[in-house]
Amino acid sequence: MSGTTETIWKTLKSVIQIESRIELLVSTTREQQAKIESLTERVIRLEAQMDMLLIHASAPGTRRLPRQ
Repeated sequence: MSGTTETIWKTLKSVIQIESRIELLVSTTREQQAKIESLTERVIRLEAQMDMLLIHASAPGTRRLPRQ
């Protein structure tokens, strides 16, 4: 009987440890997702700035370097 009880306790302990690791992974994943979203927003802003600069550079009436 003690062997069975010991096996049950080891199994429960293992399940609790796995649950703890999963909770840690969930919180880490949330942090990573927040960082990714922040970086995505920054890239979007940079793309918009670059588009505006390219539009401004190709607008008629702007001075350009002569072609060689």
